[in-house]
Amino acid sequence: MAHIVPRPAATLILLRDGQAGPEIFMLKRSPSAAFVANAYVFPGGGLDADDHKALDRVRGLSEAEANRRLGVEKGGLAYWVAAVRECFEEAGILIAVDESGRPIDPRHADELAVHRDAVNAGKLAFGELLERERLAIPAERIAYFSHWITAPGRPRRFTARFFVAHSPEGQHGSHDESETVASEWVQPHLALERCAKGEIELVHPTRISLTDLAPFGVAAEAFSYASNRIDIEADASCWATGKDGRKLFRRADAPYAEVHWSDPEEAGDTSYDLVPGVAKRLDQYVTRVIAPNPGVMTGPGTNSYLVGTDALALIDPGPAIDSHIEALLAAGAGRIKWVLCTHTHKDHSPAARRIKEATGATVIGRPAPQGGSQDQDFAPDRVLGHGEKVEFGGITLRAIHTPGHASNHLCYMLEQTRMLFTGDHVMQGSTVVINPPDGDMRAYLASLEMLLTQDIAIFAPGHGYLIGRPHKEVARLVAHRLAREAKVVAAMVKLGAATLEELVPAVYDDVSPKLYPVAARSLSAHLDKLSAERRALEQGGRWTLQG
Repeated sequence: MAHIVPRPAATLILLRDGQAGPEIFMLKRSPSAAFVANAYVFPGGGLDADDHKALDRVRGLSEAEANRRLGVEKGGLAYWVAAVRECFEEAGILIAVDESGRPIDPRHADELAVHRDAVNAGKLAFGELLERERLAIPAERIAYFSHWITAPGRPRRFTARFFVAHSPEGQHGSHDESETVASEWVQPHLALERCAKGEIELVHPTRISLTDLAPFGVAAEAFSYASNRIDIEADASCWATGKDGRKLFRRADAPYAEVHWSDPEEAGDTSYDLVPGVAKRLDQYVTRVIAPNPGVMTGPGTNSYLVGTDALALIDPGPAIDSHIEALLAAGAGRIKWVLCTHTHKDHSPAARRIKEATGATVIGRPAPQGGSQDQDFAPDRVLGHGEKVEFGGITLRAIHTPGHASNHLCYMLEQTRMLFTGDHVMQGSTVVINPPDGDMRAYLASLEMLLTQDIAIFAPGHGYLIGRPHKEVARLVAHRLAREAKVVAAMVKLGAATLEELVPAVYDDVSPKLYPVAARSLSAHLDKLSAERRALEQGGRWTLQG
């Protein structure tokens, strides 16, 4: 797959209030267009060199603040210029203010429309037009909304920043009869319905943008929503291969972060399959082998990670299943020198003893606490404390004590790449069960909060794919647990003194009743937390709120 560097681009979503609700201006691309032919799009296109020369015509936003919002080192303000210029070229709508800050008069905008073709052809620089007419771009009225990067393999690729703005009063817009052949103002939900019926074509970023803006009753609400979006990350579609052939993945898809991490050159040949026993190279230091123990609690199976180049450390050897041990030894090829366990639940540590017998490796971790779900045979040669390191062959693994799911739980930070091996502290695709008495919800939430202080690039969990945006994922997990706690409190208010069994259906009304026995464990942890905080009291098997 030829690697084409995406060209910077800007797109502007124009809003106005129609009789039936907010409307968005859309253009139909020409059938002969080189990019997304026939599709309905928002005005937009690539940045030009002249956009960087027109920064003195921007008001209400500094270059430094524009760079911060877009997450770039330089050139951020030019995206606002490009968005307004492209809107003028393609839609004939000019977002500008005069020297006193008043929006441009509609009649003046109509008069300037004759220059659309000249600006589009590069015969007249947009900045020169604004300067001549004593106009400026009101950047504070243009909200940065989203970031999309065209998938590899396309003949043209863009790294496009989407913006949202109110359409100036009295300007109605029109297509250019060249790159675009039709235009209209349309309510977002109607455009989506027409797409669903096959009447119009919408590319993925356009469809998602319309979906995000469809719920609002007036244009001001939609603009406010766009203006308050923060920490916007790129949605960079990526290709991978597997048993179902070549597939495209986007940010909402589970394999997305792993595909990007494992395929930084965008070759499209990394696998999206999670197959037990098949070693997958994740990066220059890490190979994953999945155990053949899939299930409700283990997802596709337990992930075992081989870390290093020459000598290897094996993180979480998994269950003592013959085929899995054989796969680990084959992938290690005589180089396994250390075995590290995140914790001693029986799907993570039992194979440590047999790997040690086969290789002579040093076993590292923390002894098992008492309890039926623990691997009491786990016997570490070295017990790690919080912050202690295992160093070998240019590799450093730093232990981070993260009690909650298990009191002896450790995460391991690979300091060379900032990959954090999370065991069951953070899992992909499911919620970690907190099972008292060893499981502790207060400790779990505190351990999650501690991860927010760590410089982490990606999570390597005990089950499932690699997890991207680690700090956002931690924040999401904390919010989820606190939301569940709020449901516990609400259920106790409604039911009064209630047993655990009575509370489960009310608190976990969003899960299958088949999972109630598992949910009851985490509910017990929530109740223990509330009790420790003196917010709940248990008497005779019934729970009530206190205070």
